[in-house]
Amino acid sequence: MPFIVVFQILIMWGELPFLFLLLALVKGMPIPKAKPIIASVYSCLGLFHKYLLCGLIRCSEQTLGLNIFFTLFLGLLAIIGYEQCKNKGIGILLVASLALTADFFKTDYGYFGVLMIFIFHIFKEKKWLMNLSYIGLCLVKYIPLALTTRLYFEYGLLCACTILPLILIHFYNGEKGPNMKYALYTFYPVHLILLYVFHTLFIV
Repeated sequence: MPFIVVFQILIMWGELPFLFLLLALVKGMPIPKAKPIIASVYSCLGLFHKYLLCGLIRCSEQTLGLNIFFTLFLGLLAIIGYEQCKNKGIGILLVASLALTADFFKTDYGYFGVLMIFIFHIFKEKKWLMNLSYIGLCLVKYIPLALTTRLYFEYGLLCACTILPLILIHFYNGEKGPNMKYALYTFYPVHLILLYVFHTLFIV
């Protein structure tokens, strides 16, 4: 039944969910340096897992997870599913189920990513509610991590940095800013290269 609902949502809302799913599939292939035991376990789960799921999952010696586009896909499904549900209680349960699904399959950012997407959508016209909900979500994520690892400063700083962009989001006036498309396209690869060079020269 859940698969039928998801399929109906995809059909009704056109190409955007399919685009996220397609990007998720393409970005996830192939498996880089998977442990033999991990590959064996997934191979034993049948052709579906061996040729589809294993191809999509990023495996390493420590982690087994799905890329960011799966998170975006589940977040979009959460928004669409909630909007389509006449009973908002059921809609909230659907959102929670998708968030838990993200966490179970270890998508990037897990439940946090899906709920963040949903919060920013549902409270987009009520910025104070959006701010408070997002801050609450960050506290739910980082306080248990700080308590269990005792890395209070590190996770406190990470939590603060995660919340900080809310200032810019809160005061955004909804108008398009200067055309900086190519500067933004350039920033991501350039800053990664600079970080790599810095790490190579001064840390390794």
